Amino acid sequence: MCWWSPSGFCLCSRLSEGCRVYRYTLIPTSVILGLGGSPLWSAKCTYLTISGNAQAARDGKRGSDVINQYFGIFFFIFQSSAVWGNLMSSLIFGQDLTIVSIPEEQLQSCGAADCGLNISVNGTTTRPAQTLVWTLVGCYIGVGVLAMIIVAVFLDNIDSEQSSRFRGNREPFCQTFLATFRLLKDWRLVTLIPLTMYSGFEQSFLSGEYTKNYVTCALGIHYVGYVMMCFGASNSLCSFLFGRLARYTGRAALFLFAALANASCIIALLFWKPHPDDFGIFFVFPALWGMADAIWQTQTNALYGILFPREKEAAFANYRMWESLGFVIAFAYSTFICLEYKLYIVLAVLLLSAITYPMVEYHEHKNPTLPIEEGSYLTHKTETIERDESNIVSLTAM
Repeated sequence: MCWWSPSGFCLCSRLSEGCRVYRYTLIPTSVILGLGGSPLWSAKCTYLTISGNAQAARDGKRGSDVINQYFGIFFFIFQSSAVWGNLMSSLIFGQDLTIVSIPEEQLQSCGAADCGLNISVNGTTTRPAQTLVWTLVGCYIGVGVLAMIIVAVFLDNIDSEQSSRFRGNREPFCQTFLATFRLLKDWRLVTLIPLTMYSGFEQSFLSGEYTKNYVTCALGIHYVGYVMMCFGASNSLCSFLFGRLARYTGRAALFLFAALANASCIIALLFWKPHPDDFGIFFVFPALWGMADAIWQTQTNALYGILFPREKEAAFANYRMWESLGFVIAFAYSTFICLEYKLYIVLAVLLLSAITYPMVEYHEHKNPTLPIEEGSYLTHKTETIERDESNIVSLTAM
């Protein structure tokens, strides 16, 4: 039996023939999405970092402040897609949804109190009408085509002179690919791996475990879309806010705030017994989680751009690689480990990040990394002074 959630995901309670059919389409589609998404995300981060440094040089501002602001604006728009996407799918599939009351015995198995590996899906029927499925697919395709047109028509290209100034000469693809792994020699990047992987762990927990073991189990999957809308709205607004606030508070304070928010939610989820009577609480957790995720996304991306100004492509490729590895690990053990242990794992990775990240922040505070335009200017001035001194010495000798 295969049920459909408002977000368009196929939820299978057991390995039936219908689910096998969707596996043959979902797995290749996921592979294609990963192959296309990785370079797209790396290019986006590089573009924003180069643009932020260029704008900062023109305005006489610190590059890190403008980069933080640019990433905040981007994630404000990007995370808002969770609102519009879930609203679209919820309204379309909601036309063919039969809500079934959830028995009391199932409510006893919701949350971390039970293992959470055998939760039956209630509150929906079988696959929605084919017309509704094609309606949703058509809407998504239309939005995707519109996005490509907007990028092709309105996005400015970074000309070759600006690219060479901020990134150096273009290297062959194989050299760029190998640079991703060569950058692992930098201890700062290695130290940031737990923080980067935590981004994948925390996102996968909310989208996979929270929606399944709390929302779906106690309310029904017809509320998953609305809960994720709450997460997206909170994430979007906080991304814009924290992107501007970082220049006044600094990264470390925001990271500390996000860590405390996530840790508090994890501890509360360990003890909370979800019930339909606590309807408002189901939206409190995604709102707080979205607020924390806004910090993880904006500040971690900006941090990579600030720490590695000359290896932006390699740095952001590493960021996506380690974040994706966090996703892979979290989803890999999802069907084998009880929910309580999953919460402990997420908390452990968060604590490890809280130990390793301050090392990088302390080193950056003591030895600030100059943006490329500042570094190039200082290098040029140093070379000029050394050349002039050399000429003076030569003239004196003569």
